[in-house]
Amino acid sequence: MVFSQTSNKFTYLALGDSYTIGEGVLETERFPIRLASLLNEHGYEVDTPRIIAKTGWTTDELSVALDEKEPIGKFDFVTLLIGVNNQYRGRDVENYRKEFVKLLNRVAGYTHSIKNVIVVSIPDWGVTPFAISKGRDKEIVSEEIDLYNSIKKEETEKAGARYIYITDISKKAQDDEALLADDGLHPSGKMYSLWVERIFPICETIIMNKKKQ
Repeated sequence: MVFSQTSNKFTYLALGDSYTIGEGVLETERFPIRLASLLNEHGYEVDTPRIIAKTGWTTDELSVALDEKEPIGKFDFVTLLIGVNNQYRGRDVENYRKEFVKLLNRVAGYTHSIKNVIVVSIPDWGVTPFAISKGRDKEIVSEEIDLYNSIKKEETEKAGARYIYITDISKKAQDDEALLADDGLHPSGKMYSLWVERIFPICETIIMNKKKQ
């Protein structure tokens, strides 16, 4: 699929895994779709997001997908949420760092400035019923997620991109199952709305800066 801008609307590319494609929720509840809708409600004309994401993808698998279907053109802003499946599969964290940095540098080329790249932290799935059913220790999962996120935050800020922390929101699912989809693992539309509230101000800043150019 070749993406082209056919209007004067702002363009948005969303890259990731199940958390970006919205496993278990309606298309309208996916966080990229909700984010674009909220921006439009506030008068910022944003086109339908181009989403490249698939449940289960790791950093290297997202990179392979981009090799096969390279986004065309420059997008006004990009979100990147990847890494949970690296952690789930027990991969080495330093290998994650290497692959994430390579991916982040690549993603920077899809927009006009690294400052237009928004990196979203990895949610903590250790608090979910799914994790319990699999016999996973939620403390260990949380520690590993925190380690992955510390690397993600460090490398994001080093590159000059923007880092958004939503992991604390995901932890609330241990007390409110309405924040989870029916599979007991992935976020519900309710949780995605909370993410969007946190991501929105950064997108607004990027768009306002773009208008000044």
